[in-house]
Amino acid sequence: MVAVDVRAATSRKRGGDSLLPSGGRGSFWWYLLPGFVLLAVIVLIPLVWNIYLSFTSYRGIRPPKFIGLNNWVRLFGDDKFWTSFGNSIAMIVAMVVIPTLVGLILAAMLFDLIGKKFGGRFASFLRATYYLPQILPVVIAAIVIGWILRPDNGALNTILAAIGLGDLQHNWLGSPDTALASIMAVMVWVQLGYPVVIFMAALQRVDPELYEAAELDGANWFQRFRAITVSIIRPEIFVVTLTCTIAALKVFGPVYTLTRGGPGTATMVPSYYSYSEFFQSQQVGYGATIATALTVVIVAVSILFIVAQNRAERRENQS
Repeated sequence: MVAVDVRAATSRKRGGDSLLPSGGRGSFWWYLLPGFVLLAVIVLIPLVWNIYLSFTSYRGIRPPKFIGLNNWVRLFGDDKFWTSFGNSIAMIVAMVVIPTLVGLILAAMLFDLIGKKFGGRFASFLRATYYLPQILPVVIAAIVIGWILRPDNGALNTILAAIGLGDLQHNWLGSPDTALASIMAVMVWVQLGYPVVIFMAALQRVDPELYEAAELDGANWFQRFRAITVSIIRPEIFVVTLTCTIAALKVFGPVYTLTRGGPGTATMVPSYYSYSEFFQSQQVGYGATIATALTVVIVAVSILFIVAQNRAERRENQS
């Protein structure tokens, strides 16, 4: 009787495929169709249209007029564009280099030092504190920063006057020599929490016995940080560096809210320059050219990061 049941169950299992509709093995593509449609409507079609507009003269009213490479020739000779691109390099320093280095050190200290002495809850509280600026809407954060840096009655100038440093009072966002540095300081404050959270999550998979063994061998904190922390969480470092670089290249909100790219071109970045050409100058074709050039740069940077990460992983596996 048991043998009969086993044969019946086996027969049902073998015949289970017959219950699937015709072409059932490829039916999973239908589940991907809604996502692909959204991708095409939101990303692919606008991207192709934007690339086409970069070869046209278009003011948003009459049909686009094809002009070949004129917009691209103009772009490569546009000092304002290269100034904005140079400001993007400054944004990379503020949003990638400084937050990644400082965030890596803070995460290691929270995990290896503060977490041991004061407990994991206190370390988690500090991690949430660092991450708080990330969850603030850009407009609200910019309004607060604008109030702090206001030249007449801003909090920073008021504090400087109150402690006897009135000579250091300055129009921080309205002066060409401090406007970019002020926005860079803001972006460091906003961006710092993201690497801290990612790196602390990565450190959860590090075996604590490695730190204990290194400490017993006489390694100090910096030696443990260099040999264990950086080595193990290298994939997360690549991810944070790549995502922050992309965010720095396309930063828009803080510049739009605080300075509008000014004074002059002191804080102009490619994304805001493209916006101004689109909606203020009504040079839609040239604005599309700037946006397309920025897209090409972001794609190239992403490919370089991925290639570098793959090479690093191959070297690590070979060693």
